[in-house]
Amino acid sequence: MRTLKFLLIEDDEIERLKFVRVLDKNNYSYKLLEAENGEEALDILENKNEIPDLILLDLNMPRMSGLEFLKILKANDRLKYIPVVILSTSNNHQDLKRSYEEGIAGYVVKPLKYEDYVEKIKSLVEYWGKNELFIM
Repeated sequence: MRTLKFLLIEDDEIERLKFVRVLDKNNYSYKLLEAENGEEALDILENKNEIPDLILLDLNMPRMSGLEFLKILKANDRLKYIPVVILSTSNNHQDLKRSYEEGIAGYVVKPLKYEDYVEKIKSLVEYWGKNELFIM
């Protein structure tokens, strides 16, 4: 499996640490870019050398919601092909529907149990590690 470059957009530091812990414990080869909100993420994406293979996006964040970020991303001709997977605690049907309408590649509800979280993240990483990605 190749090295994946992730952009994790998550305002909760514990969630960011938990994600890194799963990657490290499973010996995945990765590069991780982190943003606490959509504005920070857009700043990171301005750097053409830091384009991620996959964006993991929380919906509920300060300053700019995940859906607002997604609309801006998908309107950008250079960035719109980056796959985005929502990683959220929300299992609200409207959030799910709006996210898919904006062009997400997947939606993962963060489970309460750590073991279930590990399994979901492992499945996500292994799928995207084997998937053909569009590199600009």
